[in-house]
Amino acid sequence: MAKGPDAGPEFVVDFPTLWIVPDWIEAHCPVPDGFRAGEDLELYPWQLWCTVNHYRVKPTAVVGQLAPAFHYRRSQIVAPQKTGKGPWSATITLAEAAGPVVFAGWARGGEVYQCADHGCGCGWWYQYEPGEPMGTPWPTPLIQLVATAEDQVDNVYRPLRNMVKLGPLSEFMRVGEEFTRVGDAGRIDTVTSSAMSRLGNPITFANQDETGLWTTANKLRRVAETQRRGLAGMGGRSMETTNGWDPSEDSVAQRTSESKARDIFRYHPQAPKTLSYGNKRDRRRIHAIVYAGSDHVDLDAIEAEAAEIMEKDPAQAERFFGNRCVAGSAGWLDGKRWAAKAKPRRVRPFTRIVLGFDGSDMDDWTAIRAETMDGYQFTPLYGANDEPTIWNPADYGGQVPRAEVRAAMDQLMNRYDVVRLYADPPYWDTEVDEWVDRYGEERVIRWYTRRMLQMHAAAERLKTDVVKRNTAEGSRAASFTHDGCPITEAHVANARQAERPSGLYVLRKASPAQKIDACVASVLAHEALGDVIAAGLAEKEESYFYSA
Repeated sequence: MAKGPDAGPEFVVDFPTLWIVPDWIEAHCPVPDGFRAGEDLELYPWQLWCTVNHYRVKPTAVVGQLAPAFHYRRSQIVAPQKTGKGPWSATITLAEAAGPVVFAGWARGGEVYQCADHGCGCGWWYQYEPGEPMGTPWPTPLIQLVATAEDQVDNVYRPLRNMVKLGPLSEFMRVGEEFTRVGDAGRIDTVTSSAMSRLGNPITFANQDETGLWTTANKLRRVAETQRRGLAGMGGRSMETTNGWDPSEDSVAQRTSESKARDIFRYHPQAPKTLSYGNKRDRRRIHAIVYAGSDHVDLDAIEAEAAEIMEKDPAQAERFFGNRCVAGSAGWLDGKRWAAKAKPRRVRPFTRIVLGFDGSDMDDWTAIRAETMDGYQFTPLYGANDEPTIWNPADYGGQVPRAEVRAAMDQLMNRYDVVRLYADPPYWDTEVDEWVDRYGEERVIRWYTRRMLQMHAAAERLKTDVVKRNTAEGSRAASFTHDGCPITEAHVANARQAERPSGLYVLRKASPAQKIDACVASVLAHEALGDVIAAGLAEKEESYFYSA
């Protein structure tokens, strides 16, 4: 049997955390089923890593703080099928129901947590080390397990019930088909899209399962938002678990992954994008990487399941077992080919470059991409905090911050030697006119992407230079590389070819939720470079001064 490899040295804990929680879990949550049902459970390396991160404590935490005592407000775990997400989620839920998960101060050394003091007669105790954060249980735990359907929520609730029945928690927890009573007043409720009446109640913890399937269509996005409001009022926190999602569906998982919030712990092991899931040898390497830390997994069995699903739905197999977020339909450009061109490097000030600009107002994104004269494309940074020149209107109250975009453009024009800017004017006619007036009509060109013939040719130019092999150094634009910007990579993957009767195509989104604006900006930047080279403007003209 081919086993998954052990977790590597990346699982290193160098921060304060409630170490008592994983110890409590292993003492109170037995193996829920199978040949080892009832035996002591030992967390897999990835499970332990996610647990200690979720309970990571801020060095500044003080007694009385609830959620603010922790480094992360919520967590997202994206892992492939069969890694044990469901049983692990059950252990976290039981810890939130009866374990020492609330920050209770810093230990001087020698303090002891005893289960007997908290209604559990198992006899377990834990002694703190000096400086270690201490924990205490919630006085009235109110918990919700949420999924799209009953069979989905049962992935967590079934092992949870078995852990209670087979272990010491049965003394003060009473499990039922739809909820579990904790002590006299605590509850663990199961909630699906057909049982929304339970929402809106104050809760201390929410376990949100398979959020890659939570969308506006099934009303579960509203569920996620409602739960977070309820948690905020109680000082509670939440956790998402999911497989890879389809980026065309704009799921809760996708929004969490793309959020700029820094107080979200994210665990999403991924193999290099250059490995092709359609290639059996590469697929084996992908599985070895994403199943690291799950040494119970038989990679031969995973390969057999994946290969069968690949026959009918390769994208689903790649999401479920490859842990990748891929759309179901074919894209304009193979994302693996794009990823293979990533060779990040520094671009110094005053470097000779071209720019591509694609703007929107309230729905789509706004982006500026740049490219050097030797074909290296990158997303420039601007401002005091070096923010990327890509703006999501959702991050600014629903509208792109025009003043910020103008300031960024001015900064780029002064930082680099910008030979040419290709800007798509719609929604930005006034700003583009300003740029023409300020920087000159020879540098700023109004480049309308709605022109089918020109846009088709520009898209084909970039696609060709990405797909073909790089030639020897010194051959301009034949050695296209880029910075590996994750947003641009996602937008390239989102782009689809919309064929026209003329045989030409334009770029479109696979769905309204998918954005392609950074991809369009990349097309414009690359087209600008090609035209600059063709016009003989790639080299800066030298000035000669003669003395009398």
